[in-house]
Amino acid sequence: MAPTVHQVFVTGLLPWIDAPRLLGPGDWVFEGRSARCSLPTHAAADLDARLHNVAIGGSAITVTSQPALPRPAVRAARTTDARRRRDTSPGFSRSGARLDDEGKVSLTPEALALEIGKRAWDAGMRTVVDAGCGAGGNTIGFARAGLHVLAVERDAARLADARHNARLYGVEAQVRFVLGDAVALARANTADALFVDPPWGVNWARDGMGVAELPPLAELLAIQGKYRTQLFKLPPSFRASEIADARASATYGIAPGDNRRVKFLLLTRYCASG
Repeated sequence: MAPTVHQVFVTGLLPWIDAPRLLGPGDWVFEGRSARCSLPTHAAADLDARLHNVAIGGSAITVTSQPALPRPAVRAARTTDARRRRDTSPGFSRSGARLDDEGKVSLTPEALALEIGKRAWDAGMRTVVDAGCGAGGNTIGFARAGLHVLAVERDAARLADARHNARLYGVEAQVRFVLGDAVALARANTADALFVDPPWGVNWARDGMGVAELPPLAELLAIQGKYRTQLFKLPPSFRASEIADARASATYGIAPGDNRRVKFLLLTRYCASG
């Protein structure tokens, strides 16, 4: 008997999220913020499981199939997806790196942090303030790409971890570590770029969140005349339209378990330099 083929419809696709990568293989037809494709049951169920309760850029992604997917296929796909999530892009790859519990949740994967750093270098940036460096993942990525970094962190133990990790990666000399308030120090300094990765917490809202839920994002957004560029690393569900003058992009993982999953949004905002 021929396998069942489903007409799969996906809605809520914003233009900048790289929808072909998100959706995966198939002869997808894109129409505005929607896409459709014919898929066999296993592929349709896998897509449904991967995008279940997902919002990107504040837009809920919905997947519907005709005929409806059989419940056993949906259950099996969700079990497979849960297992797949264990194989994700690594944080630090070098033995001896230090992370506290917050760092284990919020650290930018090493390869993605380095990619952000390389893009900044290629765009002509040579100095950056990392306002809230945590364990130093992005600080190290910028420094490995060649930039000089002012790494700011209000937690002394976390700042010590960042310094240790920078030493482990051989870039400590390119970083000035400062204990203090991110907003105050961002206002007091100048650089080519201001990088902001506000703490999301473990239970960040998967169905949508904005500036108000990520203090002190509003205060950092208000800083003008100090930086040519502001870079914001934000949760996948962040309502990108709330920062209307920024260019948004979706960053995917590189491991088998997350290479079709949005790890975070990167919003780039160009400012008048002081």
